[in-house]
Amino acid sequence: MTAHAARIAAAFVAACRDELDAPKPGNVHVFADGHRMTAAEFERSAQAAAGPLTATGAGAGLRILRAVEATHAAVGSNTNLGIILLCAPLAAAAESGPADLRVALANVLAALDIRDADLAFRAITLAAPGGLGQAERDDVRDPAKVTLARAMEQAAGRDRIAHQFSSNFADIFDRGLNRLDAAARHWADPRWATLSVYLGFLADFPDSHIVRKYGAAAAEEVRQSAIMFERRLRCEEPDGMVADLLGWDGSLKQRALNPGTSADLTVATLFARSLTSILPSAPNNG
Repeated sequence: MTAHAARIAAAFVAACRDELDAPKPGNVHVFADGHRMTAAEFERSAQAAAGPLTATGAGAGLRILRAVEATHAAVGSNTNLGIILLCAPLAAAAESGPADLRVALANVLAALDIRDADLAFRAITLAAPGGLGQAERDDVRDPAKVTLARAMEQAAGRDRIAHQFSSNFADIFDRGLNRLDAAARHWADPRWATLSVYLGFLADFPDSHIVRKYGAAAAEEVRQSAIMFERRLRCEEPDGMVADLLGWDGSLKQRALNPGTSADLTVATLFARSLTSILPSAPNNG
């Protein structure tokens, strides 16, 4: 591993750990495990996935497959498929592109081909995410017939992670990073900046992981609660909210409601912010 790849890998692991440090209701974190998964498993997953995710010269599809395989070998379950799908193109962009991460990412996404799709399909099938269902065309269980960019475009309306591939990660750059920067200026404790990003995603749109498993009504109910907590976070001291946050967390986990997509987008936002410090200085870098 080159020194540059090692810095990208370290940034990925750090983003995963920082996301675990915040009390994100409904998701796994250091305050409480959940959904038959532990924070320790997520840490092991990050360590296992970091190397393949940042392999020098590898295409995005191969990074995705190898990272999912490494995670499966480490913990035997799907802890980080969404994280890998989002962070593999970001890692490739940080390795290969111009100083502007968003421009480099656009180049990576534009170059995605059928082989990338085939490898990513194999990764998704191995991870077997809950509520995957059966697609009418270009199902991940079949050999790929379109590029990964096209496959993600077809799924964008029902999956917020897929939407990132057709929007040049607009949610990350236009929502997540702006919130992260504002929150980091407001609080010295990075946990609250992370929580602000997470609640922001959860309040902005129904979490597609919940929609996929439990339907739009359940996801909208969670979104409305997120709006309330996000408003409180703007006005109250976060330390005083922890008990209420953990109470909501327990309620969501009791009902098996996991806002996994919002958590995945949060990791990608933290990772993207770190990558901008690894790349040479440039304007409009997020």
